[in-house]
Amino acid sequence: MKIDILGVQAFVAIADHGSFNKAADVLFVTQTAVTQRLRNLEIFLGVTLLERTTRSIALTRTGQDFLPQARRLLQELSAALTEIRETGKALRGDVSIACIPTAGVRYLPQVIREYSALFPDNRIKILDHASVGVAEAVLRREAEFGINLAGPNHPELSTTPLLEDRFVLVCRDDHALARRKSLTWAQLQPYPLIFAGQASGNRALLDGYLGAENMHGGRGAQDGQAGLSLQIHYEVQRNSTALGLVDAGIAAAIVPNLAMQKANYPRLRVIRLQDPVISRTLVLVARKAARLSPAAQLLYDMIRDSRVVK
Repeated sequence: MKIDILGVQAFVAIADHGSFNKAADVLFVTQTAVTQRLRNLEIFLGVTLLERTTRSIALTRTGQDFLPQARRLLQELSAALTEIRETGKALRGDVSIACIPTAGVRYLPQVIREYSALFPDNRIKILDHASVGVAEAVLRREAEFGINLAGPNHPELSTTPLLEDRFVLVCRDDHALARRKSLTWAQLQPYPLIFAGQASGNRALLDGYLGAENMHGGRGAQDGQAGLSLQIHYEVQRNSTALGLVDAGIAAAIVPNLAMQKANYPRLRVIRLQDPVISRTLVLVARKAARLSPAAQLLYDMIRDSRVVK
């Protein structure tokens, strides 16, 4: 059913001011427009709301009954529109976030696209850092919140789990392992590998599972899989560098699944790794004592609730 808001406005204005002329002035329209709006409303309702003579205007009994309802309808509509407008104003603004590079490549873009469609005037600054840099950016208030690897919690930061990102083997389609769907870590031992460098948060996690002593040239954790000896021929700090080396046919690489960009590397193959399955947890990070701005809170909630990457 179509609601004739203009007709209701005209009816209330005429009733309140007792004149078509004054009602037209209040509504910033012509007297003819006010008359037409009232006529359209009466036709739509199938009743007469006003008795008009050359000297006076009087509400019919139906008009008297309808007037308080009409006033309430306009007041509620005005309140609702004001609330929406004020909410929209509050959600406008600049947002700065920090994130590890793989989240910026695969996870964030789709969420940012949805957010930008809602608030095209909001500016978003994305600081892509290594995991240590993400925490520091949030602590220094350079970013309102961040997407980071799960790890030891800083006392000033709170974390919310976001997703699990499994480590995989990536090789070129002409590699000896390219046709495999899954592999154990032990089956990688004969092959030269590209691995995360010592400064990477991924390396610390992998060393904890596999044991740094099981990797040629590695140092660190003292526990891991006995007898495992991986051939770490190349170390890189960025997953994008690892993928570039793989695409050039240098070697296969161990990277998080999120790092893989299939459209950019059509020749690369992703192979699941097991025994053990190793994954990293991505978390949302924010300062405990800080309250996010409305614009940042909306983006935070959209990222938290999104499951665009499986």
